[in-house]
Amino acid sequence: MTETPILHVDMDAFYASVLLRDRPELHDVPVIVGGGHRGVVLAANYPARAYGIRSAMTGTQARRLCPHVVSLQPDYDAFTTVSASVMEVFRRVTPRVEAVSLDEAFLDVGGAGRRWADPVDAAEWIRATVHDEQRITCSVGVARTISVAKLASRRAKPDGLLVVAPDDVATVLHPLDVGELYGVGEKTRARLHRLGFVTVGDLAEVPVRDLQRTLGRHLGAQLHHLAWGTDAREVTPGRAGVFGHGGGVPDRSMGAQETFGRDTDDRELVLREVLALTGKVTGRLRRAGLVGRTVALTVRFADFTTITRSRTLDQSTDVTQEVYAVAVGLYDALRLRGVRVRLVGVRVEGLVPRDSVHRQGVLGEREHGWSDADRAVDRAVHRFGSSAVRPASMLRDGPRR
Repeated sequence: MTETPILHVDMDAFYASVLLRDRPELHDVPVIVGGGHRGVVLAANYPARAYGIRSAMTGTQARRLCPHVVSLQPDYDAFTTVSASVMEVFRRVTPRVEAVSLDEAFLDVGGAGRRWADPVDAAEWIRATVHDEQRITCSVGVARTISVAKLASRRAKPDGLLVVAPDDVATVLHPLDVGELYGVGEKTRARLHRLGFVTVGDLAEVPVRDLQRTLGRHLGAQLHHLAWGTDAREVTPGRAGVFGHGGGVPDRSMGAQETFGRDTDDRELVLREVLALTGKVTGRLRRAGLVGRTVALTVRFADFTTITRSRTLDQSTDVTQEVYAVAVGLYDALRLRGVRVRLVGVRVEGLVPRDSVHRQGVLGEREHGWSDADRAVDRAVHRFGSSAVRPASMLRDGPRR
């Protein structure tokens, strides 16, 4: 997995795709998100793009290109919820996830373990899982470096996967316009064209010192590495800043979700999954040295209707049983007798460093309670594997897979 350990996953027409999930009559119709009176287009689906419509143009321009285009109002709550779920899919593969925006992220799967024999296996699993759980598609680029993976995902769109092996970088990159390079904007592209650098190959043919004399030390070196696919920036877990600056911002929430093999209305089965998910989330919190105050429960039904309920605690926590108790309360408050559930998810929000929070003692709480028990389990899992210690309720039907 060391030759091409970087994945760039980019959702296909994300904002439009989320809004069109329950609008099958519009799937083949040109659709824009936003672009109302004097507004700009936030996103366009692929039928709309075929007319030349692009994000950031005005709604008036879009309707001039396609008079029958349908405009939908953005639903930012839905976008945020789906994005959080997609990012959790990525984190099931590797903790090294750098979210660039709501709809794209870089993943470093070089240390993802024996579960993924090859980065392509991980990429295909991500694509299938996102489609199954969210009913939208994504494209994935697989490469040795961040910049080449980004370029590969763009060329794989829509709903595709492209691997660029190290030996194929020059063949793929050098015929492209310099504007295709990751991080090269319109102004830099225009400047390079004026200087005679039209293709990536034009840049690659010039010695790096000559590029630095012409373009400046930093830009010349950066473009040289981009042209040869040798940029050295690593995936920085968290939410990223501008390309080249690194230093991702830590996530403000952590969560996990699971789709059942078949829809179920069995409360005990659902809550066993809630417990398993809670253990995953709180274990990640403890490893990251974080605690959170808000617990959110997501439930998706057989008809794909999805609801989320949350409760904010008096104080932040990373204790499995505390988070689980809140999640159970949220589930039972839904009164879902006889209602079949397809997916369930648990999320802890409002994260802060554990060291920054003074935890108040609770009347009747023993000096060594659930918090110490959690850490003992963490140590056992770290030494003997994830199946070493489990709640008794998880053992009734044999090991979970």
